[in-house]
Amino acid sequence: MNKKTKLRSKKQNKVVGMILTYVLLIVVALIMIVPFLWMLSSSIKADREVFQMNPFKWIPDVIRWDNYSKIWTKMPFGKYIENTAILTVIVTFLQLLTSSFAAYAFAKLDFKYKKTLFLAYIATIAVPWQVYMVPQFIMMTNAFHLGDKLLAMICLQAFSAFGVFMMRQFYMEIPDELCEAARIDGMSEYKIWARIMLPLSKPAISTLTIFTFVATWNDYLGPLIYLTTDTKKTIQLGIKAHFIGQYSSEYGLLMAASVVSLVPVLIMFLALQRYFVEGVASTGIKG
Repeated sequence: MNKKTKLRSKKQNKVVGMILTYVLLIVVALIMIVPFLWMLSSSIKADREVFQMNPFKWIPDVIRWDNYSKIWTKMPFGKYIENTAILTVIVTFLQLLTSSFAAYAFAKLDFKYKKTLFLAYIATIAVPWQVYMVPQFIMMTNAFHLGDKLLAMICLQAFSAFGVFMMRQFYMEIPDELCEAARIDGMSEYKIWARIMLPLSKPAISTLTIFTFVATWNDYLGPLIYLTTDTKKTIQLGIKAHFIGQYSSEYGLLMAASVVSLVPVLIMFLALQRYFVEGVASTGIKG
């Protein structure tokens, strides 16, 4: 086999590999998007039509756009959105603040037992919340008297070991010389963090914002444990309480409410997507 034949064979193998990769990506994308399309289709159907198995009939004969109006009248949907938005925005802001501040200390400051404290804090990621949620609930309700309050959820989720780890990984990539030069110019550590580190960490902040926003917005178990009053419930609890019964469920309204509740998450992701990939890639380079 001559040199030209080898080069032609390599090019053909490369083309075949690319084709197989794109085919695999398309199949995976279809698998991921089909449930979402089914949810959209079900949101404009009557309950009896939702589970009719016809793969070629995604749009019903009678489109029930009133499903989207009924969800606002059959339950206090606006109040649920307000509660969820307040909880999500505050928790996201606090996690960004605490995670970036702690990550700066672990990445750029030298103090005694720094590595030990960091490893101990990060090790908490391996402990499932279900292990300690009962004693935590007893502490929050009996010691701090925060039962049935959004403040309880805010206090529990204001700190994130994962957020500290991710932000630290990004800060490790920023040259130490920038901080040293700022210290020589007389800047305090607070100013270095606020004026140098934060502006340079937009990809990591955007990534953590998406992760925290989605996790808090979609959280079900936490609000289920702490929030009992109907006017304090989040979207997930409200949908469960009003549209999912023991013997029957209103699936059309359930899907319509699910579509509406998904809109803020999509807006957040689309607004920050250009930083998202860069943030994920850059925070996994250096340990």
